[in-house]
Amino acid sequence: MESKLEQLRNNLKKMKKVAVAFSGGLDSTFLAKIANETLNAEAIAITINSSVFPDWEIEESKKIASEIGIKQIVVDFDQNEIKGFSNNTKDRCYICKKELFSVIIAIAKKNNYNIILDGSTLDDKFDYRPGVKALKELQIISPLKDLNFTKKEIRDLSKKIGLSTWNKSSFACLASRFPYGTTITKEELEKIEKAEDFIRKFGLKQFRVRHHDEIARIEVLKDDFNLILENSEKIISYFKELGFNYITLDIEGYRSGSLNEVLDL
Repeated sequence: MESKLEQLRNNLKKMKKVAVAFSGGLDSTFLAKIANETLNAEAIAITINSSVFPDWEIEESKKIASEIGIKQIVVDFDQNEIKGFSNNTKDRCYICKKELFSVIIAIAKKNNYNIILDGSTLDDKFDYRPGVKALKELQIISPLKDLNFTKKEIRDLSKKIGLSTWNKSSFACLASRFPYGTTITKEELEKIEKAEDFIRKFGLKQFRVRHHDEIARIEVLKDDFNLILENSEKIISYFKELGFNYITLDIEGYRSGSLNEVLDL
């Protein structure tokens, strides 16, 4: 790990000036921290504020950027305005990433930054990631993946250097809660955001609420099943207020990208 970290610093020095696509998650925080330590004012963080990202995540990203001392630019961006996004085809992530990173590139260049970095890791190679194609087309650099950093290594190094995100759970945009072919609207995105905010208060860290029309399918770690069952009446009442008619607990448990399981890849 230490040799990879040293190589990362050397690679950043060669770039001289970088803009980091920054969500405040584990990977982008680690990358932003190292970039800021290595390049100081020649590194900035760009964060997208959109309906597919919950308000708490945007606010948390601001706090984390302040903690690590990197300059952050927050940009408002409405994915629902992207042609084809709301249709939610299996290429939705590609369509979205292409537009989102085009906005990041424009903001970076406006501030005289020509090299854009993202926090993809080696682990991202092992799931369906159509957005990777967009990153390649736009020449976005993924320095962590290029050096074969794993999530575990980034967690271990983040803990070692004192980052508060070292044990932060992974989070995907809210659009990933909808099965492919289901139309994505701002109203339904807001419904999912409220549903997840509600069950988060019961102490859950890794979970999803999947949107299947009138059904809310809750995915949590199997060790957390009891937390859902113990609070089931509160959850049922609130979710029905949101407009869900049926509330289910997926006994297969939480797994990243579960809605990709139906794809013929």
